[in-house]
Amino acid sequence: MPTSAKLAAAVLFGALAWWVSQMIKPLFPEGTDLGRFAEYNAIVGMVIGWRIAGARARTTWPNAVAYGLTAALSMLLLALFLHSATIMVSQSFRKVYEGPMEALIDVVRIMVENFQKVATPDIMVTLLVGGIVAGLATEWVARNYR
Repeated sequence: MPTSAKLAAAVLFGALAWWVSQMIKPLFPEGTDLGRFAEYNAIVGMVIGWRIAGARARTTWPNAVAYGLTAALSMLLLALFLHSATIMVSQSFRKVYEGPMEALIDVVRIMVENFQKVATPDIMVTLLVGGIVAGLATEWVARNYR
């Protein structure tokens, strides 16, 4: 059921994902075509915000911090997984893998490589502080607007 808290969480976490994606873009080599990287991550953020933060709203303020952090880290993991799976699928069309298990294991390897690339202090602090602020704002919306 749609609520104002779910809408607020979707907008806030979508904006956070878009912002962090803009911070990540310069970390890739020059000339890398990222396509709609930020927009796809914003959609991931909106879904996570709606499903995790928005669904848990209207509890306590400490819980708001907790579900804000949970949503931010879930957003990071889901985005890493989706982008890694996309890379794996494109490589599998070029017959890089000998079997499905090798392809699935490569998804994890790509996730770890991409996490190591983006786990800079600036990005991690932005993600964590943004998650806390978005969680608190979601809780405020849930309490004040039904």
